Amino acid sequence: MRSNVKHQETIDYFLKIVWQTVANRYNQLVTEFGITQSIGYLLINIEEDGTTVSQAAALLGLKSTSLSRMLNQLEQTGLIYRESNKGDKRSVKIYLTDLGKEKRQLAKNVVKQFNNYLNAHISDADKQYLTDMLKKINQLTLNYKP
Repeated sequence: MRSNVKHQETIDYFLKIVWQTVANRYNQLVTEFGITQSIGYLLINIEEDGTTVSQAAALLGLKSTSLSRMLNQLEQTGLIYRESNKGDKRSVKIYLTDLGKEKRQLAKNVVKQFNNYLNAHISDADKQYLTDMLKKINQLTLNYKP
């Protein structure tokens, strides 16, 4: 039996399109700071006491090997530095430089302004419903076994 579902009618289509639109808008907003949306997201999520490469990879949904090109670029541009984890020499932690902290603050401001804009146009009830539905879709996706 062939399904007649158009891709424009699937939940995953809307999730993808909305995220692409948001990411593209963020990229337009942060390009003047010399960073991308994914770099900004990474900078925002690097902890004061460092973040392991595997934690950073998980945040961005990447494999550690895919992340290394981005980390090399960030290190070359002076936004981060890497050190071996004192407790586990095999593990590497990422830290922000002063310039990285400056760029992180710029990225945080962009995120805050955009979220203020969304909050001004979406009711608390709608936002709560959307958040609950996205959590539900995430859980259903994790549980899905064809």
